Amino acid sequence: MTVSVAEQATQRRTEAPPRRRKRAPKSTLLTVVMLLCLVYFLLPIFWLVVSSTKSNADLFTSFGLWFSHFSLIQNLHDVFTFQNGVFGHWILNSLFYAITSGFGASALATAAGYAFAKYKFPGGTAMFAIVLGAVMIPMTALAIPTYLLFAGAGLTNTPWAVILPSLVSPFGVYLMRVYAAEAVPDSLIEAARVDGASEMRIFFQIVSRLLVPGSITVLLFTLVATWNNYFLPLIMLNSPELFPLPVGLAQWQAASAAGSGSQALFSTVITGSLVSVLPLMIAFLFLQRYWQSGLGAGAVKA
Repeated sequence: MTVSVAEQATQRRTEAPPRRRKRAPKSTLLTVVMLLCLVYFLLPIFWLVVSSTKSNADLFTSFGLWFSHFSLIQNLHDVFTFQNGVFGHWILNSLFYAITSGFGASALATAAGYAFAKYKFPGGTAMFAIVLGAVMIPMTALAIPTYLLFAGAGLTNTPWAVILPSLVSPFGVYLMRVYAAEAVPDSLIEAARVDGASEMRIFFQIVSRLLVPGSITVLLFTLVATWNNYFLPLIMLNSPELFPLPVGLAQWQAASAAGSGSQALFSTVITGSLVSVLPLMIAFLFLQRYWQSGLGAGAVKA
């Protein structure tokens, strides 16, 4: 039985071993730079963990980047029992401020960004230019005018004085505007309108699902910014029961660094700082899953 030349060539191609993929070239310089960046970012965290296991005396008599005497349990006890356990109130305050501001700012930025990206209305370009200009203004420059505004409204020394300014995120609006312009096809919106869906239904049932990755990004940025916010709560709040963690720990640090007769709270402040970092780590690890899954879902639906 004869075999044609074409069949023989096809058979040889089928039996030929698969070619090995070429490995991407490695850059020694880039690897060294990345390792240096990794050390730069992880070294302060490592120092914080090590210092949290030391007493006040060990902080000044032992090597700072390695363990000596394990006093972490005692330090944690001191943190949560000092001043009648006010540290627990500070944690709850920070959680309330960060979660409320994060979800509120994410929702507002998502709606505003979608409106700027998909709707044409008079003054839209000028309003978006104002948003871009607001991105360049540091929040500390607006702290005093914000305080005067809230003092006139009688809202100082209340949780609203921290939450309401945090709901405004010009960078979040800009980010969601750029993301919505690419993630939401115009044909999908037109198809929904042809089917009789209202604009509110289109946004909440169709568009919002495509914008999940961008919304999660704004949520993370706002969570971190509100959790670490120090200057705004410092000028807005007077009652220690309303303080977030940064302001409360700063007060303890000021008491440690004061003159004679002050309490030695260095290990307490450091351990409290370690505890204050943990919720942000948990938030990033938890939300990263929705971030990645949202990217894939948005790409498929788009």
